[in-house]
Amino acid sequence: MLSPQFLDDLKHRFTLSDVIGRSVRLVRRGREHTGLCPFHNEKSPSFTVNDQKGFYHCFGCGAHGSVIDYVMNTQGLEFMEAINTLAAEAGVEVPKLTQAEAERSKERASLSEVMQTVADWYATQLRGQVGRMAYDYVKGRGLTDATIDRYGLGYAPEGRTSLKEAMRARGIPEDQLIETGMLIVPEGGGETYDRFRDRVMFPIGDRQGRIIAFGGRALSKDAKAKYLNSPETTIFHKGATLYNWANARAAAHKTGQVLVVEGYMDVIALGQAGIDEAVAPLGTALTEEQISHLWHMADEPVLAFDGDKAGFRAAERAMERALPLLRPGKSLRFVMLPEGEDPDTLVQKEGRGAMERLVDKAEPLVSLLWRTLTDGVPADTPERRAGLEKEIFVRLADIADENVKTLYQKDFRNRLYEKFRPQRPERQSYGGGGGFGGQGRKGFNRAPLATGLLSRTRIGAGRGAGPVTDRLEKILVLTLVNHPELLVRYEEDLAHMEFSVPGLDAIRNLLLDMAASGDPLDRETVTTHLSGREEAGVVRTLMGEAGLRSDWFAFDAAALSDAQTGFEHSLSRYRHITVAWRDYRQAEADYAADMTEENHRRFVAAQEIFRSLEEREASIAGYGLESNKVRTL
Repeated sequence: MLSPQFLDDLKHRFTLSDVIGRSVRLVRRGREHTGLCPFHNEKSPSFTVNDQKGFYHCFGCGAHGSVIDYVMNTQGLEFMEAINTLAAEAGVEVPKLTQAEAERSKERASLSEVMQTVADWYATQLRGQVGRMAYDYVKGRGLTDATIDRYGLGYAPEGRTSLKEAMRARGIPEDQLIETGMLIVPEGGGETYDRFRDRVMFPIGDRQGRIIAFGGRALSKDAKAKYLNSPETTIFHKGATLYNWANARAAAHKTGQVLVVEGYMDVIALGQAGIDEAVAPLGTALTEEQISHLWHMADEPVLAFDGDKAGFRAAERAMERALPLLRPGKSLRFVMLPEGEDPDTLVQKEGRGAMERLVDKAEPLVSLLWRTLTDGVPADTPERRAGLEKEIFVRLADIADENVKTLYQKDFRNRLYEKFRPQRPERQSYGGGGGFGGQGRKGFNRAPLATGLLSRTRIGAGRGAGPVTDRLEKILVLTLVNHPELLVRYEEDLAHMEFSVPGLDAIRNLLLDMAASGDPLDRETVTTHLSGREEAGVVRTLMGEAGLRSDWFAFDAAALSDAQTGFEHSLSRYRHITVAWRDYRQAEADYAADMTEENHRRFVAAQEIFRSLEEREASIAGYGLESNKVRTL
């Protein structure tokens, strides 16, 4: 932590007009200097620099700050990067970190070096014989060799321990590979193994470009998850990271713009087309921290979404997340892509200009918020109009900045006045919602959900540890269907489960694809993904299965906290019973092969442990209170 005294001393070592005068032509006017603002286009100078007070201010756009702010905003640097830049120029030594901070910094650097070694090895595999199919895949997606090298694409071989063995040969300790999430430690014990296998690999860097994680795209159609990201680690936090962060920061400094798209390939295709200022969240909706990072790069980041209902819902979710954070000069704009297109396919077909034209016409947040709140909402009676106005101003109350909130309220009052003037045109609804196969909240009728899969599979005909695990498998999947928000935390657990109940694998894969798609994790998105698919029939059968009703937390009426508690309990039971079942089967096989007293004792003990786990349930304090249910699991 830097002291205020150090920061003041550093600022006083610079004459602000000298620093700004390197890139802006300033004219002295009394005690101040004036010039054209470097932060927005203007013809008449409204930008002033006051050396005595040590700040600059623009009366046109409101830009204001010290020499540190100026270096950050004009060079696209983070705070400590700007401090180090200025300190080096002034010949000042930046105070050293505390021992704990220094140790954390050293550990982070060491783990980043490990990840760079891993990335280099993956890149080598992609160009070798073992990576031929992966190389053909990325070339088939239209990527040049230069682009492949620029983004560091690689290949994780399908061998269970290929990476582990390669890193061991390079002297990388196994515990560092575990800490970075590159190896998985089996819960039941045993040898560690590679997390990523038979996948095209996308290195994920921090804002300085140091590799901290990976995303992997499966090549096999049978893979449980099409896309898989590194888990949370000491150096990687999914909700605080953006794909292509470092490259986009540098590009955004030049263009003044940043574009947010959904996937790795979208970012890479745009970069190949010459649009370098693109980033992507990592398989989730934008977080508050990611929005803050975007605002460090540009005042009004542009978010691009598919032009279908799921895309609109994703845009709505981004607006909801950003609304409380809005402040003067900081907002979002939105692009809805032509239906059936994504940035990758668009620039491949029509070139860079097609995307740039869409970005030039991006819709401001205020406009999209208005459409979201009013399109398709009936307001043909005084009561309905009053309800609409109440909903609008309740939503605007979320804006924390009082100045921005006041201006939004004024803008929406003007829009309401225009909307309810005589002879106003009818507005068309674009939205939808509702339950499985039901009527949408805004008039959108979903297509009936298919049930053909059930005609070929029998729910409950599991081949695993028996009725208890069959039931737990159904409960775990049903909980995530009804409470998909839990996927953020349990996506990896779901990916590594081995279901014995027919039909559940297909639902699991659908949920994992949804989690990786960047769509909002809510029931409406689940419904959209299920609509018209055979898996919907399996879900409907599970929903109606009388034997599951006692596990009420798995259904949509339960509070999310209760659903999470019930899910964690069921997941724990499932894991313990599964391990006990495997031990029991192994002991049974050993005894059948060699009927010694020791093997018989092990067999009986394993059998008793398995049966006791099947029968045992737990009581969880406070469980069910939020859902008005108090029950012993």
